[in-house]
Amino acid sequence: MTDHEHESEQLLHLVFGGELKSIDGVDFRDPSQIDCVGIFPNYASAYSAWKAKAQQTVDNAQMRYFIVHLHRFLDPA
Repeated sequence: MTDHEHESEQLLHLVFGGELKSIDGVDFRDPSQIDCVGIFPNYASAYSAWKAKAQQTVDNAQMRYFIVHLHRFLDPA
């Protein structure tokens, strides 16, 4: 694979989050209120969006944002 092909490789990532029932789990208090931040073409841009949302909600210990590697679901191999 050339450098150009590697740069254009699309590895989709989803960033979402919301308020959890407990800081010890991953069950959302109200799944209808989940904040879908967006789908990003690579991990770096997803991480940047995740970090921004995490910093915006730092005062609420039960707010959590996650990055999901969508490309692994689309092509598990």
